[in-house]
Amino acid sequence: MIDAERRLLANALLDISNERFVLVSETCIPLFNFSTIYNYLINARNSFVGSYDDPRKVGRGRYNPKMSPRINISNWRKGSQWFEVNRRLAIEIVSDTKYYPVFRQHCSPPCYMDEHYIPTLVNVVCPQENTNRSVTWVDWSKSGPHPGKFAKQAISVGFLDRIRFGRNCSYNGNTSSICFLFARKFLPNTLQLLLQIATFQ
Repeated sequence: MIDAERRLLANALLDISNERFVLVSETCIPLFNFSTIYNYLINARNSFVGSYDDPRKVGRGRYNPKMSPRINISNWRKGSQWFEVNRRLAIEIVSDTKYYPVFRQHCSPPCYMDEHYIPTLVNVVCPQENTNRSVTWVDWSKSGPHPGKFAKQAISVGFLDRIRFGRNCSYNGNTSSICFLFARKFLPNTLQLLLQIATFQ
């Protein structure tokens, strides 16, 4: 997975006009129109990568002591694989030859590179350039290893507005009611209804 993400970033970096890079899944939907999303990202001072120290089994419990001394438990971070990075951070990810080989050698289940490599790398090389949050909303209210899925029966304007404006976060040092630009996991049968709602927004 990380090999593929690095190749995607490397290819996108070839276009010098690309300044922001977003990884979303096939189950993601945009929560706002293109201009809103574009302006939010292009004007952001920092990148949006979830990177946190999780003391539980699914966090620190996945750390392999063989990664030391290059990666210590104090550096170890967990986060979502769905990220947004600026050009500088994208270059750090694709050019990394110091930490990536350690992950390739020592990160195997229950360690998952897509949940730990980029969050850990960001924490080590440039934590000051990261907002430490994702711009992709997911529902973890139900227990289990995967977030909730949404079918067409769950879709309504109210439901989408709760995701779009249901909380506050920091954006460029100020409080913002827009925290998420994308959401997942939406099933294919939601498409027509989502398009109908988008037409009237």
